[in-house]
Amino acid sequence: MTLRSLALVAALLLSACASVPRTQPADQFFARLQALCGQRFAGRVVTTDPADSAFAGKPLVMQVRDCSATEVRIPFSVGEDRSRTWVITRTPTGLRLKHDHRHTDGTEDELSQYGGDTEVGGTARRQDFPADAFSRTLFLAKGNPASIDNIWAMEVEPGVLFAYELRRPNRHFRVEFDLARPL
Repeated sequence: MTLRSLALVAALLLSACASVPRTQPADQFFARLQALCGQRFAGRVVTTDPADSAFAGKPLVMQVRDCSATEVRIPFSVGEDRSRTWVITRTPTGLRLKHDHRHTDGTEDELSQYGGDTEVGGTARRQDFPADAFSRTLFLAKGNPASIDNIWAMEVEPGVLFAYELRRPNRHFRVEFDLARPL
């Protein structure tokens, strides 16, 4: 084989390797969310913080909908309150979580669009979203400085559970949804 032929074979092998898509944990997690599209699930608060009393005892329902290649929207109802939607979007480096809060007339609440981007790879099951600069500025402006350290997380274990979690110093909130029993 000539040197020219060897170079051609090497180039073809390298280009074949480069064209094989690598599946990152964020991609796997996003695919797990998309697999739930169109389904609704009941949940329950599993933490015992007194601040969770507004959620305890009320029907909690999430609906995975409005799924595209780059975004999944998950409305979250607490009893009759349907003001919350979790929005998960693909970014060049991972995923972004935003909280879209709306009034009953559809106008955006003044405390909305807070969230953050994944900073580490996470896993196919769990992704963490530390508060971004926009959120920290919003929380300070609205007199809620404790929230600047928020880290939200979502977990998806297919056929078992979806979890939404909020952690910060002296605060832990977690709600789990039963994926084995769609509504």
